[in-house]
Amino acid sequence: MIFALVGNQNSGKTTLFNQLTGSNQRVGNFPGVTVEQKMGEIKTNKNCTVVDLPGIYSLRPFSSEEIDTRDFILNEKPDVIINIIDATNIERNLYLTLQLLEMEIPMVLALNMMDEVRNNGGTIDVKKMSEKLGIPVVPISAAKNEGVDELVKTSIYAAKGCHRANKKSIYAAKGCHRANKNKHLYNKKKIYPKIIDFCDSGPVHRCIHAVSHMIEDYAENAGVSARFAATMLIEGDESIIKRLKIDENELITTEHCIIVMEAEHMMDRNSALADMRYTFIEKVCAETVTKIPESKEHIRSVRIDRVFTNKYLAIPLFIGIMLAVFWLTFGVIGTFLSDMLAMAISELTVFVESGLEAYGINRVVHSLIIDGIFAGVGSVLSFLPIIVTLFFFLSILEDTGYMARVAFVMDKLLRKIGLSGRSFVPMLIGFGCTVPAIMATRTLPSERDRKRTILLTPFMSCSAKIPIYAVFTAAFFTEYQALVMISLYVTGIIFGILTAVIINKTGSKGKPVPFVMELPNYRLPSFKSVVLLMWERARDFLQRAFTVIFVATIVIWFLQSFDPKLNVVTDPADSLLAIIGKTLSPLFVPLGFGDWRVSTSLIAGISAKEAVISTLSVLTATSVDKLSATLGSLFTPLSAISFLVFTLLYTTCIAAVTAMKRELKSAAKALLIVIMQCVIAYVASLVIYQTGSAIF
Repeated sequence: MIFALVGNQNSGKTTLFNQLTGSNQRVGNFPGVTVEQKMGEIKTNKNCTVVDLPGIYSLRPFSSEEIDTRDFILNEKPDVIINIIDATNIERNLYLTLQLLEMEIPMVLALNMMDEVRNNGGTIDVKKMSEKLGIPVVPISAAKNEGVDELVKTSIYAAKGCHRANKKSIYAAKGCHRANKNKHLYNKKKIYPKIIDFCDSGPVHRCIHAVSHMIEDYAENAGVSARFAATMLIEGDESIIKRLKIDENELITTEHCIIVMEAEHMMDRNSALADMRYTFIEKVCAETVTKIPESKEHIRSVRIDRVFTNKYLAIPLFIGIMLAVFWLTFGVIGTFLSDMLAMAISELTVFVESGLEAYGINRVVHSLIIDGIFAGVGSVLSFLPIIVTLFFFLSILEDTGYMARVAFVMDKLLRKIGLSGRSFVPMLIGFGCTVPAIMATRTLPSERDRKRTILLTPFMSCSAKIPIYAVFTAAFFTEYQALVMISLYVTGIIFGILTAVIINKTGSKGKPVPFVMELPNYRLPSFKSVVLLMWERARDFLQRAFTVIFVATIVIWFLQSFDPKLNVVTDPADSLLAIIGKTLSPLFVPLGFGDWRVSTSLIAGISAKEAVISTLSVLTATSVDKLSATLGSLFTPLSAISFLVFTLLYTTCIAAVTAMKRELKSAAKALLIVIMQCVIAYVASLVIYQTGSAIF
């Protein structure tokens, strides 16, 4: 039995999914956290599977996640739809509910955040709402796990074609839905024999019913509800027209019906359908919802927003907050913890090396373990505290609701480069990892905006580059370490903006779609959510360290330790790796880092950016805590800046390139982005080094 979890963004779907399945999917006080389907078994009933679908506002799809959600419902035909809505904003949420009802699939309405409704002095007549909508309605609080068991039981019975009363329901005294044999709406085929009609009479009613009867056979063959197909057809949904394979004559007749409706109703087709639904919603709410006073959280949020979204203060405050985050991460907390871990890894390396020497192990194996694995993987692991610290602060900012405001504030600026404020969300995620950032572009309703955002996201400096920045700033810019770190992040943003401006002037024309995002109330950060995001980043980092980076380290060690005849080399300059590196190193001489070991580390960085540092550790036979001192023989401060800019801008890792290929549905476009990044990185580093050399 499959339950589809459907609702608006930020309505609590992922929180409910975690309660149902015992999972630990990340939730956030931020619209669009879920961008792909998640599936899990309900922990109290292993025969039931629940699918957490991306949040949507309408079944008429504009963005990729809306298409994914609707296609899943249409094609997979879940046994029950659990429509979760925010009970504190019930009017807006019910619009999607009415569209789902038209699909004639068994459905249960979950009124989430009922604890907030009660705390704010509001009430909802759940029984009457159930009667008006013709489906079971279950009040819940997903965050507090209230009413979730009743929701599961009701959903199971809905899938079997009946309603069920539960006298033990914690909401029984508050009007929980009761069984009514005369009013249950499910038959054995699990569809509604009669749908609630949202419009009793008038031109809209006549148009919908006329089109429904006309396309009834087409809808049955396509496996969709005639009512749903009719409303989508009236709205001009091309995907439904293709799915129905409707005859041209019926299309002409349908269009005639719509024109008549528009003339009589004196509204265009989309406005007429929206008016029909909202009129019905107003009637339902008037009879079932006691006016909910403005919540304390909302009043507090409005007051805070007078400062944080102020047109003069918003951006300076954001810059100040991010400066504080970077200073604490790279100048105080993260650096201290990283140094402690580096010392521990160094001590462990000495201990293991002494044990291997006492055992008398083969010197090649000794070299593999110490010079390969410990020097490579160990050098990367020491930067884990910096990454965790950075995302500790970022997760707090997101969970409070502040980051949603930042996206709103950035909308005006992003429109000047041809994007909307929603593009800021995946770009922000890009500071963590480019792969989920590229996936997050699915939330953008415009294909034009989506492609442009994918193009710009790799310029946002991901956390995998932090080890590179930390080692080089410690080696050459000790007193200004935090400032240099911030400058690198800003440089990436600037290059992204410049690229967007050029594309906006020379690329495809068109304006970004209007920016619509619900601003959640400010809330205290959830300890679980903050820890979960930190763990996700740490897990991702550790997985790369012990998979991709581990393999890359072994390969680099092998190529460095053997010559073309597979003899162990005494001088690394005679190795297979040196031959490869020396072939490419002339390309980087104009950039200030022509040593073959440096060019080799850049190649290794394509697998994972952390591999740049692990490769340098292996090639210089230096432990992580001494690597910064060793870099003085390979770089000058100027060439170090040139190298940092190159690593900032050149192509992202293989995983990110694969994500680009998948989202753009084109290997050629992904390759073009890779080439563009490499060219930009090369030119930028060349200008920096040559200009600096001429001046100094």
